[in-house]
Amino acid sequence: MSIKRICITLHALAAGLAAAAAHAQPLPPATPAASGFSTEGLARLDSFFAREMEAKRVPGAVVAIARDGKLVHFKAYGVQDPATNIPMPLNAVFGLASMTKIMTSVAALHLNEQGRLPLKGRLAEYFPAFGAMKVGLPQGDGSLNLVDQARPIFIQDLLRHTSGLTYGGRGNHPISKLYPTGTQPPMEGDIQAFVERISKLPLAHQPGTAFEYGFSTDVLGAVVEKVSGQRLGEYLQANVWKPLGMVDTTFTVSDGIRPRLARAFASNPLDGKPQSIPVIVRQTQFDCGGACAMGTIGDYLRFGQMLMNGGALEGKRILSPKTVEHMTSNHLGPEIRNAVGIVEPHREGFSFGLGVAVRTTAGLSAVPGNPGEYSWNGAYGTQFFADPKEKLVVVVGTAAPGDLRKYYREQVQAIVYGAMTR
Repeated sequence: MSIKRICITLHALAAGLAAAAAHAQPLPPATPAASGFSTEGLARLDSFFAREMEAKRVPGAVVAIARDGKLVHFKAYGVQDPATNIPMPLNAVFGLASMTKIMTSVAALHLNEQGRLPLKGRLAEYFPAFGAMKVGLPQGDGSLNLVDQARPIFIQDLLRHTSGLTYGGRGNHPISKLYPTGTQPPMEGDIQAFVERISKLPLAHQPGTAFEYGFSTDVLGAVVEKVSGQRLGEYLQANVWKPLGMVDTTFTVSDGIRPRLARAFASNPLDGKPQSIPVIVRQTQFDCGGACAMGTIGDYLRFGQMLMNGGALEGKRILSPKTVEHMTSNHLGPEIRNAVGIVEPHREGFSFGLGVAVRTTAGLSAVPGNPGEYSWNGAYGTQFFADPKEKLVVVVGTAAPGDLRKYYREQVQAIVYGAMTR
């Protein structure tokens, strides 16, 4: 082989290695000190997860922290699968659960920017059955008095969870007992079967009167499919995931990601009951926009940084800055019952925007942060929050589908803010 050919080969190899290294880092790196973090403070994340793993409370985790668009901390802890003790890789694939909701909301807002999906469009224009749903009023004897909707369900209601749709398994509300639970996403039938099943149930509230966490975003995903003529995953792949380089985010349990799936303990460490992450065990029959996506923490950090940047990343624009501003504003007016703090115990002082919880008040919450922070988490143990004042984006992955996930969300956020020096 000639010297020239050897040089060309080495140059190509170096370029390939550089590309691989760049892909391994979801954002350009920066030192903690340059980004306003204490190295000793960030080391508390190491100590925290070491204690939790030693106590067999969580198999492992991946934590990514970005500030000013630079990667400050990107680290894997413990094991990916407690049955095999495979070390947790940085590119482990987590069941994102309700963090899917933010991506589905971005897809809907992408259509809204095109003039194809107005926020005050009536849901019944896309799926007429929702227009005939009754509102269930609980009676003293436990029965339900079914009444007509006082006003229609709008697309905005789906985005801010004011449609009246709910989740099952939440308290003793008689309507909640009729719905599937949120931790068990729709696994049977296609999207039309899901719509038919949900639309036969009563609404928990009159549309537009109360924040009620539930299947609103799954229905929103069905609307995205109806308007776009594509499966939700196809629309997200073309318009969000591929432009952002989110190469491992998907609704499909493929052979390529199966070996990297992060798996939970077979039993909940708190009560010993069996637990699992359904979407990684069995393929869903449709792309449920509320809970069924999977992806890496690095991929989601790029998604979160796109939002922090006002809708663009590395020259790829997904949304307008004004759309992101609208998305991350409070959409629960004084006439709407705000129950965001009931969904998670540390969310006092939060309201809700279009697909994200939004902090409206300093103080009150159990975790540090600033008004304007937006976030949402996943029932299988994932976490996302972004603080525009601090230019901070944090994404966490654990395979912890039990109540411990709420403990980790609170502790990680406290540690991250506690490590900041400015």
